[in-house]
Amino acid sequence: MGIRTSSRPGGAEDGAPRPPTVTGTPPEPAASAASGLSASAPAHEPAAPPPDPAPTLRHDGTARPHDGTAPPRDRTALREDAVPGHDLGAHDGSAPGAVGRVPAELARWILEQLPVPVAFFDRGMRLVSANTAAAAGLAGGVDQLRGLLPGEVAPGVILEGGEGLAAAAAEVLRTGEPRAYDMYLRPGIGGERAWSAVLSPVKDRTGTVQGVSVVTLDTSEQYWARRRMAVLNEASMRIGSTLDLRRTAEELVELATENFADFVTVDLLAGVMEGDEAKPATHGDTIVFRRMAQGSVLDGCPESVVPLGERHTYARASVLGRVLVEGEAARCVIDEEALLDWSAVDPARARSMRTHGIHSMVVAPLKARGTTLGIAIFCRHRTAETFDDSDLLLAGELVARAAVCVDNARRYTRERATALALQRSLLPRRTARQHAVEVASRYLPSATGAGIGGDWFDVVPLSGARVALVVGDVVGHGVQASATMGRLRTAVRTLADVDLAPDELLTQLDDLVLKLDREEAQDGVSSSSVVGATCLYAVYDPVSGRCALATAGHPVPVLVRPDGSAVLLDVPTGPPLGVGGLPFEAAEFELPEGSLLALYTDGLIESPGRDIDTALDVLRDTLAQPVSSLEDTCDTVVRALVTDRRPSDDVALLLARTCRLDAGHYACWDLPADPAVVAEARRRAAAQLEEWGLGEAVFTTELVVSELVTNAIRYGGGPIQLRLIRDTALVCEVSDGSSTAPHLRRARAFDEGGRGLLLVASLTECWGTRYSPTGKTIWAEQTLPEA
Repeated sequence: MGIRTSSRPGGAEDGAPRPPTVTGTPPEPAASAASGLSASAPAHEPAAPPPDPAPTLRHDGTARPHDGTAPPRDRTALREDAVPGHDLGAHDGSAPGAVGRVPAELARWILEQLPVPVAFFDRGMRLVSANTAAAAGLAGGVDQLRGLLPGEVAPGVILEGGEGLAAAAAEVLRTGEPRAYDMYLRPGIGGERAWSAVLSPVKDRTGTVQGVSVVTLDTSEQYWARRRMAVLNEASMRIGSTLDLRRTAEELVELATENFADFVTVDLLAGVMEGDEAKPATHGDTIVFRRMAQGSVLDGCPESVVPLGERHTYARASVLGRVLVEGEAARCVIDEEALLDWSAVDPARARSMRTHGIHSMVVAPLKARGTTLGIAIFCRHRTAETFDDSDLLLAGELVARAAVCVDNARRYTRERATALALQRSLLPRRTARQHAVEVASRYLPSATGAGIGGDWFDVVPLSGARVALVVGDVVGHGVQASATMGRLRTAVRTLADVDLAPDELLTQLDDLVLKLDREEAQDGVSSSSVVGATCLYAVYDPVSGRCALATAGHPVPVLVRPDGSAVLLDVPTGPPLGVGGLPFEAAEFELPEGSLLALYTDGLIESPGRDIDTALDVLRDTLAQPVSSLEDTCDTVVRALVTDRRPSDDVALLLARTCRLDAGHYACWDLPADPAVVAEARRRAAAQLEEWGLGEAVFTTELVVSELVTNAIRYGGGPIQLRLIRDTALVCEVSDGSSTAPHLRRARAFDEGGRGLLLVASLTECWGTRYSPTGKTIWAEQTLPEA
């Protein structure tokens, strides 16, 4: 396709220019060699003639010429004629020195032929001399740069990266102690290179510092290794900070654009965002991706032609498709031929590459635990250098680490979606039809790695037009907590149908939790323990306006009266469910019509850095504000108290505004315990139904009243009361002073009794019994057409 790719790192390129003498923090290209270096002789100076053959030594220590013609010298003369080793610039043409002494010209040749750049600055910190290796790295001749200060490439122009070299040289002149100075040169002579300069004092015979020698060593390989390790170390801390797929991809993009790329995109295979197993979805000869994150050194990321979150495709035969299939990172050079190939398959991307000057690309697959998740693309257009093998290696390691984090986020997304679906299926989707209270609710699942919790709420219609309000919280998170929550919610509904008082219901629920824990402990399952679950159960009667509440370790509700005053109800707090052995106590309040009752879980008022009492004050103040509807009130409360966009715990909120049934919706009669009153009870009930416009229900109601009143007189005893309630259903209730439980049974052919309750059950929608401190009430409901 005209795209040259490589997926295997190689060695350095041949023919690279010699390194500059000094380096530092990233300087500019042409300045590399001039970072403060000059030479004692121009680079073009002809080489000096080779020295005479080295003298041989006699056994007495005197030197003997090879040809035997020159008279020998004694050691004293040799020492006097020899040029001191530190005076490298002097050469008097004297005869070769004695043993252990280096002739001046040979010393100069040694310095000139050293492959390491060496430069000398005098006491005024002016460039005096440099060897051949140093001069070879200079953009200009040594003569042009002689006299410059350390770090200068021209008079007054400091090399980028050599800013501190002059100060380092001044320190060496002042202290007489050597020191090191590390530099890094931007692309220029030899590309991006790193150097370590050693600055040493040059002293005369008296020990006086006469200048500074600067020796530079190429440490590029070590520099890039350290840099790669630093970037990877930073990646381990920054990538994967959350279990969110999008944020994980964004963290990879941010890190890459800050360190070595100009434009980065991360595309995941379709389905990964939903937590599914990543399988390359195909559309003909293309692979379908979803753009997860992108970033650029340019504002607004103008290089991208794919909006975030949108699906797009890459051709299977393209470099990107091959990388995905083969599973190995590759680098590409985007030349004119490559742009023509791109134009044939993706004109929009080709235009963007040409417009922004993208010239180099690294493509790396996101692959973790044997699963391919997507692909990351790194591009350069503002950076002049193309990606090299070290960049390819760095990109591959970064993507490998990010892929593990993406896979973790994918797995968490799948598990969280499962738990959330389970929990939402167990929560009430809509409240049952009833007229006792107007309700609104909010549920916010936890957004942290802990997973979905076990918070729940419920609204349960009860007999006699009453309603039960429930809110609870299971300690723990995940699918197990959601399943436990569902079991407790089902148990509460079952116990509520028995019409137990709030404290009795919590006692029964506590026993149930203890049994569940014992069963699971026998199975060796300890993670599913529900000890620590909390619950609040309230029953509101719209006829009397009274509300009875009991709590098992749960936060007490807030009552907002019609005058706007908001208070915490004084409800005795019982132990959490599953503790056992401790009693629960109920409290009863009379609620004016239009009162607002707020039930909630601890996730609403508990958050790091905020006191619970402060949160309760905010809750009371927010609820007391006039709002047009309960839905708006819910939103206002959530905004005021849930300030964290990613709450660490589930939040459940249930608001109930109380209603009262007026005299036009119910009728009540006290009856004597006399069988003769049954006919009068039927007559009164029929008259009331006619008044309510329910003439079609008279026949059935008369039969129900007759049977229930007769049973109360025969088996219960006084006081007897008959009550009719017109709500969502027509309710007929008969109360007596006995606590004996009625039983539905099938009468035999010749039995004279036993058919009353069977008849009631056949004629009505449902029936039941509830108990009170003074006796019991048998009730039966008939359906009414919806208004």
